[in-house]
Amino acid sequence: MDDNDPLKGQSYRFALRIVKLCRWLQVECSEYVLSKQLLRSGTAIGALVHEAEFAQSKSDFLNKLSVALKEDNETKYWLHLLYDSEFINDKMFQSIHPDIQSLRNFSYRAQKP
Repeated sequence: MDDNDPLKGQSYRFALRIVKLCRWLQVECSEYVLSKQLLRSGTAIGALVHEAEFAQSKSDFLNKLSVALKEDNETKYWLHLLYDSEFINDKMFQSIHPDIQSLRNFSYRAQKP
């Protein structure tokens, strides 16, 4: 995607992972409710980060990143729920979970003046 902006690139790659995980959950596990929630929140992070690029003001920019952090937190919740309910195994969870923290760290840094 965008190699010049690490947050945009990372959020896009994370969204791709979420799309693939949700597709797997639906095809292999016939799980549609939780995966739909995960898909919505997990892809919203990147969409908000990309939207922030053309923010109308500094406060609009910060608001977009703040909402992206909320979506990040919600995504973390759905992943934990999928893990604890045994839809995804430990290997899958441990593979994607660090990406959430990394996105959160990037977003925090991007918000600082």
